[in-house]
Amino acid sequence: MNSATPACPSASSPLARAACCILSFAQRAIALMEAWLTPTFDLAIRLYVANVFFKSGLTKIQDWSSTVALFQYEYQVPVLPPELAAVMGAAGELGLPVLLALGLAGRFGAAGLSVMNVVAVIAYADLSDLGRQDHVLWGVLLLVTLLHGPGRWSLDSWLKTRWAMR
Repeated sequence: MNSATPACPSASSPLARAACCILSFAQRAIALMEAWLTPTFDLAIRLYVANVFFKSGLTKIQDWSSTVALFQYEYQVPVLPPELAAVMGAAGELGLPVLLALGLAGRFGAAGLSVMNVVAVIAYADLSDLGRQDHVLWGVLLLVTLLHGPGRWSLDSWLKTRWAMR
């Protein structure tokens, strides 16, 4: 038994032994969740959001003239010329999701996609309520990675452990 698991005294009352066993079980369950479920959900969040943004980037490069026209007439990106906004949007939607999915500079990828997500909501005035809800979901999921990090199953984590060994 390790130090995190309480020793159940054999001479104590049945109620105390039961409580001790329940506590021990709960601690093992939490340790199992921390070891497997948390990294699984971290990875699932990263892959889901990366997929959404990467597909959007692929759509942008499939018909570049239409993409530039959308940035000229439909999207109202503040400050930037439409051509530059289109290039930055496509580059961000193709590059940042790769970083996010791999968990390489995961917080940077999440931060960049968060900015793009906010700009998309601001720039597209005709966004439907359902579209807005999607952007809120993506924003919250990106905040998880931004604040919590990409998790144990990421290149960031792997590189951190490799550098710590040296």
